[in-house]
Amino acid sequence: MAKSRNNLLGVGGQRKKLSRADQQGAGSARVADRKVAEDKKQELVRRMRERAEAQTATTAEPGADENASPAQS
Repeated sequence: MAKSRNNLLGVGGQRKKLSRADQQGAGSARVADRKVAEDKKQELVRRMRERAEAQTATTAEPGADENASPAQS
């Protein structure tokens, strides 16, 4: 173990140095890649929600019919 456990200098890596274009907000390919990845993630989440809703609707329909029949008798 190190002698000085309270000295955390250098822990956590270094910051990325920004290019002039990045500093001025021009953006780079990396920013575009992140946007594409975020769009794909949103599309995947949307499809998963649609499947979950369809599945709950399918399971809810037979349950509603079963509950309606004994109540009428």
